[in-house]
Amino acid sequence: MPTNITDLTQRPPRSPRCQLGGYVMLPRVLDKARAAVAGKLGDYHYAGKGMDRHFLNFVGVDHEALKQEVAKGLGDGELLAWVQANGKTPRQPWEVQAWNDYHLNRTPDSDVETATYFTDAVKKFSATREDVKTWFDLMDLDDFGSFGGKP
Repeated sequence: MPTNITDLTQRPPRSPRCQLGGYVMLPRVLDKARAAVAGKLGDYHYAGKGMDRHFLNFVGVDHEALKQEVAKGLGDGELLAWVQANGKTPRQPWEVQAWNDYHLNRTPDSDVETATYFTDAVKKFSATREDVKTWFDLMDLDDFGSFGGKP
């Protein structure tokens, strides 16, 4: 069992805005993978659902293969190197930046059902927040509120 586990029953993973190797989401994905290995995911999901799949699809890494590497107790830098060496879809810096920009600014405007889901999720934490506009905003709010913060 690695010693660098993340216990997501006690605290949230890193914000999706955090970057590693230029990639947004990667530190969060690693936190969730470490928690999955340790059986400490809490209410979070690893890889098959949610935003993880966007990162994993972008770089072309299988979530189970990444989880096996995480189980070795590797640090963030070592895991970044593994992702870069094993990704089926090597990316140029401009592609990473464009992908980051898209996700940093991604809103729930794709359809009415998605927009309604997003609005209801924000209201779960605060009926007065008007600054929560992107999916990353919602994830940060959810993390904060789920662990006792007062939005």
